[in-house]
Amino acid sequence: MKRIDVTEEIFAIKKEKGLTWEGIADAIGMSTVWTTSVCLGMNSCPAPIADKLVSFLGLPAEACSVLSEFPTKTWDEAVPQDPLIYRLYEVVGVYGDTLKEVIQEKFGDGIMSAIDFTMDVDKVEDPKGDRVILTLNGKFLPYKVW
Repeated sequence: MKRIDVTEEIFAIKKEKGLTWEGIADAIGMSTVWTTSVCLGMNSCPAPIADKLVSFLGLPAEACSVLSEFPTKTWDEAVPQDPLIYRLYEVVGVYGDTLKEVIQEKFGDGIMSAIDFTMDVDKVEDPKGDRVILTLNGKFLPYKVW
């Protein structure tokens, strides 16, 4: 069984059972964003949590070891055509240099970790149109001087 097989099986079960990512995450005691990322194959899942996920979804036992493998994180270099993903690229394209300037002014020369990192997605109702709130919470890693 390959990672893509597990991901496709998860999508099929999710659809068949009418599950949500939040419901799956709650069932295994993890965050929605992290759980979704694991299911999409972009993060590895510690064995005890993989066992819970496999059990909850009714996946084959072999899926546990696949979910626990360290992924190779790759993506197309072309700008995606999906409108939601494209808009995130647009945000980075328009505000990336601004974010870099503001972060480095506040913290110094360094980067925000995507390893020591959490992300939340929230919805705020608004009469002018509901708002998407993305919270990116990454540890600051200063560049080493030697």
